[in-house]
Amino acid sequence: MAAPRARAGAAAAALALEVAAAPPKDVVLFRHDRDRFFRLAGLFCAGQALFWGYLAHFAFTELRPPPGPAPDPAPGPEPDPAPGPEDPFRPRDNKWRYGFTAACATLGSLIMAAGCLFPLRAVRKVTLLRGGSEVTISTHGPLGLGQGPTITVPLRHVCCRSHRSEVPAAIPLKVKGRPFFFLMDKEGQVCNPRLFDVTVGAYRNL
Repeated sequence: MAAPRARAGAAAAALALEVAAAPPKDVVLFRHDRDRFFRLAGLFCAGQALFWGYLAHFAFTELRPPPGPAPDPAPGPEPDPAPGPEDPFRPRDNKWRYGFTAACATLGSLIMAAGCLFPLRAVRKVTLLRGGSEVTISTHGPLGLGQGPTITVPLRHVCCRSHRSEVPAAIPLKVKGRPFFFLMDKEGQVCNPRLFDVTVGAYRNL
C-alpha cells in the first residue's frame, strides 16, 4: 500500500508543479530596483570620462616636443629660452604624446562604456507571462537613467547556469542569442522561489 500511495503522491506533486508552471496570469518571479545605485555609478563614470577626455586633449595639444634649433636671431634682446629636452614635462618626440593621448582616451571610453552597458545587464524584474511559455526580462537604463529595455523570450531560451543557492553575489541568467549573461542580484526579491526554480532558474542546454 505504501508504494502506490507514494507513486500517487509523486504524480499529484508533479501535476501541481506543472499547473503552477503554467499560471493563468502574469507572475513576477524576481524584482530588484537599483535605480539610485546606478545613477550614482553613472555620475561617477561620466565624471571619469570627462576627466580622462580632458587629460587626453591636454596631452595632445600641450605636450608637444620642443622645436628644433632656430637660426641665429637678429641683434636685439634675447627671447626667453624655450623648454628643452631637460624639461621633465616636455616629451622628446611625438610618440610619447600620441601614446599618452590614446591611453587616456581609451581609459575614459572604457569607463563610460562600462557605465552604460553594465546596467543593461542588471535585471530589474523577471515576469513569467500567462501560460508559462514566455518570460519578460526588464533591466535598468544606461548610466541609471530611466528604465532599460524589456525583452520577451520563450522560456525554453532561458537558462540559469548556477542555482541561486550556489552563487555568492549574482545569479547568472543566460538568454539564447544574447552574447552576455543577465545578472540577478541576490539582494533582490525572489517572489515565488519554487516557481522560479522550475522555470527561469532551471538549467537548460542552450
